[in-house]
Amino acid sequence: MISSLLVANRGEIACRIFRTCREAGVRTVAVYSDADEDALHTREADAAVRLPGSTPAETYLRGDLIVRAALEAGADAVHPGYGFLSENADFARAVTGAGLLWVGPSPEAIEAMASKTRAKKLMGLEPLEKVTEADLPVLVKAAAGGGGRGMRIVRELAQLEAELEAARAEALSAFGDGEVFVEPYVEGGRHVEVQILADAHGTVWPLGTRDCSLQRRHQKVIEEAPAPGLGDELTRRLYELSVRAARAVDYVGAGTVEFLVAGTTAHFLEMNTRLQVEHPVSEAVFGVDLVALQLRIAEGERLEGEPPPARGHAVEARLYAEDPAGAWAPQTGTLHRIAVPDGVRLDTGFADGDPVGIHYDPMLAKVVAHGATRAEAVRRLAGALERATVHGPVTNRDLLVRSLRHEEFAGARMDTGFYDRHLAALTEPAPDPYAPLAAALADAHGRSRFGGWRNLASAPQTKRYRMHGTEHEAAYRHTRTGLAADGVRVLHADAGRVVLEVEGVRRTFDVTRYDGGRVFVNATALTELPRFPDPAADRAPGSLLAPMPGTVVRVAEGLVEGAAVRAGDPLLWLEAMKMEHRIAAPAAGTLTALHAVVGQQVEVGALLAVVREETAPGPAADGAG
Repeated sequence: MISSLLVANRGEIACRIFRTCREAGVRTVAVYSDADEDALHTREADAAVRLPGSTPAETYLRGDLIVRAALEAGADAVHPGYGFLSENADFARAVTGAGLLWVGPSPEAIEAMASKTRAKKLMGLEPLEKVTEADLPVLVKAAAGGGGRGMRIVRELAQLEAELEAARAEALSAFGDGEVFVEPYVEGGRHVEVQILADAHGTVWPLGTRDCSLQRRHQKVIEEAPAPGLGDELTRRLYELSVRAARAVDYVGAGTVEFLVAGTTAHFLEMNTRLQVEHPVSEAVFGVDLVALQLRIAEGERLEGEPPPARGHAVEARLYAEDPAGAWAPQTGTLHRIAVPDGVRLDTGFADGDPVGIHYDPMLAKVVAHGATRAEAVRRLAGALERATVHGPVTNRDLLVRSLRHEEFAGARMDTGFYDRHLAALTEPAPDPYAPLAAALADAHGRSRFGGWRNLASAPQTKRYRMHGTEHEAAYRHTRTGLAADGVRVLHADAGRVVLEVEGVRRTFDVTRYDGGRVFVNATALTELPRFPDPAADRAPGSLLAPMPGTVVRVAEGLVEGAAVRAGDPLLWLEAMKMEHRIAAPAAGTLTALHAVVGQQVEVGALLAVVREETAPGPAADGAG
């Protein structure tokens, strides 16, 4: 029996595993980097061991340090979570070699399936060895790991080498393994997977299908179970292939077999020899705790002959600290408040007031809804997200709500190209026109001694806010009876709540203010602007500013000040939250300044380079003067 479990991971998945352990009476041990010294998973564990450093390569990818931590803390078992070392056979061997119980499949099964190239060969498939024009488009993928890292679509042969290099660098940083391969890219396919669970006695459960087609940067955003519209025959075929893959490697534990489905044809993608991020939707549909089952299987228990019956439908949305309208750029800062309404499941590695840093994945939480039907589950999740309180960095919350309510998703007609087609419409700003006024009225509450009510009529008070990238001005007056504004009736105003009557309809606005001029009015984020602009904030035309905090990991070869550049030329690369982000020339011209240096840590808005745009020559003078 497991008495003390170390989770070789961080954040949301560590907290989720700890929750099951507490219910089972198992003592928990966390490992933490310097950046995670006060993280939620560190605080929630019964014991925690420091891994010196902040980057994954220094900490969560150091299997030797993690095994030592388990022994020092008195743990008798290790759960790898997902990502990091969860599919590393050498780490599994190191765990068992130290006399610890490994909660997962055997190192041999991991070795056979964790490399996508070896897994494909096991299933009778081969990656592309030499790519030609006829093979395009193709997908470059990391052989180890997942989560969209080390993955690139290539549509032009001339781009292949650069994308291979970028994918290798990203895969090496995220997984400690830079091996990549190339396979055909299927346009318009659906990402469908099968959850499997197998014990050491020969029983394999195909525990339902999931659809994970809504993805950005090849990383899943919304997942659901069961996958809609497959039909009984295709579902049976996916089950058969998944069970065959598990039996081929004597698989033990929880795993996922992934497919790209086009019509009635299923293309095998890979087998993930670990728990998936989206496992909660399968738990909701089958009424099981997959982590608890993992622990029992590791202890040698048998599964029942058949899995429990499925009931209803479940949908999960991943809440990311990122800006979908700004090339999905990750965001950092303080997560002041995160809460969802009752009736949905929230899995998170953050508590109110926790910082969102640059070193790890930008996922803040997973929100899961279950219903008797797909339509009921989708509606419940969209409503819960819309009413959720998320105060802090910019997130993809609005995108999630709109995606769930999009007619293509509602009709289960989505595929992996969903955001390629609809991102612009889904991220179109839809500001609440009364949010700035509510913020201004809440701020003005109690300010009657100076600038307040006067006997003589005077100009209105004004405040300016930035909302969805646009400046808005709110005007109001102090009167004998309180605050007033044109076009509305102010029924109530205090520092935390404003009630307006707009065209006969009563509307309530909850207002929360934070340091730095950040204001949240219901779900709308605003930034209070100073009365007088700061001249120092102006930048020279062509300035390239860091869109996120991160590390400069590469500068284009041969790039020096004075060089001519073309529009779209990659100039440098930032690494933030385990992903590489390319900074390109905004226009053709001359690089007049290059401030970025490889290894440099930069904050949002840091000046990286300046490109002076070339101007077209004016018309020639008519005549000889």
